[in-house]
This record gives sequence, C-alpha cells and structure tokens, in this order.
Amino acid sequence: MTRQWWTATAVTLVLTATVLGNPQPGTAAPDAGGTGSTVPVTLAADETALVRVQLRDEAQFRQLLAEGTDIANRPRQRDGELLADLVLTGRQLAALTARGAVARQVVQRESDAARRYADSVRAAAQSRDAGGRDTPDRQRGATVAAVDTLHFLQAYWWTSAGRTFLQTQVATTAADDPDVEITVTWRTADGTTGTIALSRFSDAGEYQYHYSVPQRLPARPVQVTATSSLGGTARPTTPAPWPNATPPPLPEGYQKDFIDAYVTPVDIRARIKRLARQYDDLVDVIDLPHRTQGYRRTAAGYLGDPATAAVVVESVKFGDQKMNGVQVRTVDPGRADRPLSATYRDRVLTISLATDGTGRTISTTDQVAAFVSARYPQRFSAFVENGSSGLPMPVAGPVRLDDGLSGAEVPTKPWTVQALRIGVHRDGSRIGVLAYSQEHAREWATPLVTLEFAERLLANANTDPATRELLEAVDVFVIPTVNPDGANYSFHDASFQRKNLVNHCTGAQRDPANRNSWGVDVNRNYTVGSLFDGYAGASTNCLSGAYAGTGELSEAESRNVVDLAKAHPNIRFAMNVHSYGGYFMWPPGAYQAEGRILLPRPSIDESKMFLDSARRIVSAIAGERGTVTWPSQTGPVADVLYSAAGNSADQLYYELGIFAWDFEVGNDIWNETTGRWEGVGFQPPFAEAHAESQEYAAGLVELLRVARDHAAA
Repeated sequence: MTRQWWTATAVTLVLTATVLGNPQPGTAAPDAGGTGSTVPVTLAADETALVRVQLRDEAQFRQLLAEGTDIANRPRQRDGELLADLVLTGRQLAALTARGAVARQVVQRESDAARRYADSVRAAAQSRDAGGRDTPDRQRGATVAAVDTLHFLQAYWWTSAGRTFLQTQVATTAADDPDVEITVTWRTADGTTGTIALSRFSDAGEYQYHYSVPQRLPARPVQVTATSSLGGTARPTTPAPWPNATPPPLPEGYQKDFIDAYVTPVDIRARIKRLARQYDDLVDVIDLPHRTQGYRRTAAGYLGDPATAAVVVESVKFGDQKMNGVQVRTVDPGRADRPLSATYRDRVLTISLATDGTGRTISTTDQVAAFVSARYPQRFSAFVENGSSGLPMPVAGPVRLDDGLSGAEVPTKPWTVQALRIGVHRDGSRIGVLAYSQEHAREWATPLVTLEFAERLLANANTDPATRELLEAVDVFVIPTVNPDGANYSFHDASFQRKNLVNHCTGAQRDPANRNSWGVDVNRNYTVGSLFDGYAGASTNCLSGAYAGTGELSEAESRNVVDLAKAHPNIRFAMNVHSYGGYFMWPPGAYQAEGRILLPRPSIDESKMFLDSARRIVSAIAGERGTVTWPSQTGPVADVLYSAAGNSADQLYYELGIFAWDFEVGNDIWNETTGRWEGVGFQPPFAEAHAESQEYAAGLVELLRVARDHAAA
C-alpha cells in the first residue's frame, strides 16, 4: 500500500474479528471464521501489526500488490475466503476494511517484539542460573455430460501430532472458465467418506489449478476422486504418503539445543568468535569483503511545525559523525530589507530570514530549503515538508538534528559480515554447502536455525561418528546474518524492518516520518531475473518493502553472498533461510508478469534432484516435533509462493550452477479447537522460535547428507 504518514494521534481504531476458542500456548490469537464469539481487536492508529486479512477478491489483492503493500505471505483460499498476511498500520487497516476487507487475526503486533526478545533473554538467564536448559513444549456425481477433464496434480496424506491430514491439487481442462467448481471426495479404509471443496488458484492472470489447504481427516485416506460442476471427473487416486522419507536416527548422546534466546548481530559476532576459539581445528572465520553501512543514519529534524509549515533539514554525514545534536533555527533579523542569510557556529545553524521594506519576514519554505542546500552542500541538505511548499517560513527552533537510532550499545561503524567455515578439510577439496540467513532483518528466528546447525556439527564432531564423517566429506559455510544493520534496527527501533539501512530515497521521501520504510530488500537486489530485467515481484519505490535498490548488486549485503560463492567454487549446494510460513522452495523464483514467463525451469534430472532432496529434508524437519511442510508449499518459488525478482537462490543456481533452496521456517500451526491453521509471525514467542531452530537445523544437517551422497554418486 502506498505509504501515507500522519503525526501521532490518540485515535484508536476498533476492528471486529471472529475468534474461536483460545490459542495454543506460544501462538498468536487464532483467526476468525465459522462460529464463535465476536471480540474486538484494537489497533492504534499509528500502531503497526502483522494481520491476517480476508480480502474482498483477487482484484483487491492485485491492487495491494501494485500499491507496494508489505505482503508477508501468498494469499490462501479457505471456505471461499481469500486470506492474506499484511503488515499494516491501524490507519491502513481501517482504510482497507473500508474497502471491504475483514481483519481475521492479529498475528503479531510490532510492540510484541521487544517483549518477546526480553522474555527469551530472561528465560535463558534463568535456565543458566538453574544449571541447564529449559526444553520448550514440542507439541503443538455429475448429472450433465462432462465438458472438462480433471487430473490430480497432488494427492498426499501425512500425520502430525497424531492427526491425519490430506492435501490435493486438481487441474481442469476448462481453464478459461472462472466459475468451474471442483470437489474432492475422500474415503478411508473403513468406508468413511467426506468431501472437500477446492478453490481456484490463478497467478499473474494465468490459471494454475484448484486446491485446498490441508484438511483434517479421521484416518488415512485410501482413495480420492474429483468431480467438477461441468461434469468432469478424475481417475480415482490413492493418496501417497508425504514426504515418504526417513532420516537416520540420532545416536545416543547426540548433542543439540544450543539456542536459549533470540540473538542480535552483536550476539552473533560474539558467538562466532567463541566457536572459532573453541573449535579451532574445525573452524575458519571468513570476513566477507564488503562492509555494510553500519548501524547509522543521517541526522534530521523538522524546522517549523509539520502540521502548518516546515522544512526538513538533514545532515550530509551520518549522525554518529558528530552531527547528532546539531541545532538549526530561523530568526527574524529585526531590520528591514535584509537578504536571506545564515551562519554555522558552535554546532548551531542560524538562518536569518529575508525581510521587506517594512521589516516583515518574507522568506518562503522553498527559498529556505534551497538556500541551506546551496550554502552548505558539504554539511546540510534540506527540503520542504509535504504540504508546506510556498508557505511563509516561520521563525522556529532551535531543533536538534538526530539520526533516530535508539540502540546505544550497537557499534555504529561499517560492519564486517562474517561466515563460519566448518569441516575437517577446508581447502576446497570437498563438496561445499552454504547456509545463510537473515537477508530480511525482521526474521529473528532464522539465525537461530543456522547457529544451532553450526553448533550441532561442532559439538558432535568428536563424539558422533556420523557427524565426523559428514565433516570429513563436506565443506560447510554458514552466514548467520547477511543483513546485520537491518537486524540491529529491527531489534532496537522498528521490529518489522525488512530491509537494510541504506537510504536511497530522495526529496520528500527522506521525510523522517518514513524512517521505518527506508532501505533495500537484499533478496531483491541480485542480478538474475531482476526487476531491472523486467521480472515481477520487486519495486522501484524506495519506500516499498520490496525495493530492489538503485541497480543489481547495489548493496554490500548481496555482493557478500555472491562473492563468497564465487570465491569457493566447491560450493554446490545452498540454503537461504527465511521466515515465516513453512515453505521449501527452489528455482525458478521469478517470472515476467505479462504472460507469466518464468525463468527457465531446471532440467528433468535436476527437477527430480530438487524434489527428492526436498522429501529427505522435509522428513528430517518433521522428525523433531511433527511439523510437516505442506506438499503445496514445496516446489519452485514462483509456483508455490510468488514471483521474487532478483532473489539470491536464482542468482546462485542460474549463474553459478549451485543447487539453491529456500526455507521459510515457521509453519502454520493447526488449532484443533477452531479447525484452522494459524500463522506464527516473524518474531513468535521464543518457545516457538526455539522449536523452529531445532527442526530446521535438523533439515540443514540432512542437506549435508544430500550433498555428500551427490558427491559420491
């Protein structure tokens, strides 16, 4: 959604959502639907939250996409409802509901993040004081002649926490008929039957299939059939087990669970240092070549009142470079016929307004802004606040310039991103695997996954023969935080920050009111299938959550990933760890919207490699607490999620020939009481984040086995 900014108000917007039952411990409040009590969901006007919203129709979603709305997940259809997870302010949500949308679940409020981080640190300290770790709870018939033909694309069943689920996808040859309805009938071994109404899914205007989210069944299905409203039928099919792979059992004494709290980039740096010291025979630390901007911004302030007339004055240097605290003011010279002038002395910029023959000040906001920028080009820039152009410049100030950053303990200098290199043979002679996380700053659970993975390998190297064998056979590279600047900002300033801290905005878009929307989406800044080559899923709007930057690889963060892979050509496998939603994906990750023209699909053999490996890794994830990544969310990015122009997996695969996957950790959780799947968010309560770290670290260990087997084949 196009960002609109207001000064803070005390207005509270009350939205009504239907809520069923109580959420499971450690999850957000359940979304609404069906029958149940109606309770108010309050969202303050300027409060930001991750909200599951029922949209009016697909056209409304396309409009939101075009407007640059911060969309956290691909919309899903359930019982005729089109549900999308959106990051919105209270005002934006109110505007959206006025257009026919309905709020269904507040997945996470921005204010939840600080509390959840503090809770995780407090719990970790209590656990250490008690001499051990707390283990979080791990449980959570046609009557007319047929005019179409149906075909099952997917029919899978699985069990999780003792419950059985079925998911199907069916395609019809009547692809151009938007009204065709498809129903799946299932049958269990004891003869119990039921039906599932599927929803039509189109992408970029092209019909793909009909599907449903996984459905709860009383027992394993032995047969499914499909019929359409046009009379078409599909051959009866026996659903296959999913993922139908079994990882090797863990040996007695296998060490795991090295995560006890959320970790900031400062924490990660300290842990990397500790691991390198503790396991110096197995670890090298690689300082990646491109230093990031660092946790810093220019200093700015409003000279005047934004509600009436104001100019934004901004430092050219960063605030930490002795520009925070600089004062700016306008004064009346008290004499007639004086020109506009200024002095800068003792860290105070004094602007003397022009006067006419009567001594009245006559300078306008535009004149003051232009004068400051021209008079002090190496020190200040200025622009007119929206709505203030052409107005008389008031006598105002002094105002103190400030960079708006609150993480006082965070280093401000350019940051050196580090990678761990783990293995017995760290000389390029063994097949390499790269695991990297936190391209998106707000995804706090993702470095927990890569750090748990690294610690498991190192702690078990000398006690578990299977782990030692893996480290003999595979050269492992781990980047726990690709985007440390954005992550520091997410922890200390705005928890929903997605991008890095580099501000490419110009003019009025540099208004400090937009500070939480500045930055570049690192995972839209690569060269293959990029926005700059005409692919969909990124933006040229510097305030968009998917802003692609000023050009391909314009950012240090993306260049670091590419240069690490290029510098170590033995890397043949890679996993990019994101959150949330429970996806397992691979290229192609982007398409040109007109005609939905995809990047080239992998060959038949490589496609089989991707899918067979996915089954193994998904099975390893499920072995931790029964979390099963849905088959409908396992596949190429552009097919199971959306088009993501300029993403890193496409870069590694198409340019460097690396088998590149993406995790989206944080699978939806089944609520037995409501009969609905519920989202967990970017920064879930730590018990959930901890569980995600354990299960997806197990998936990364299985990826090493995949790489080892591939090298031996």
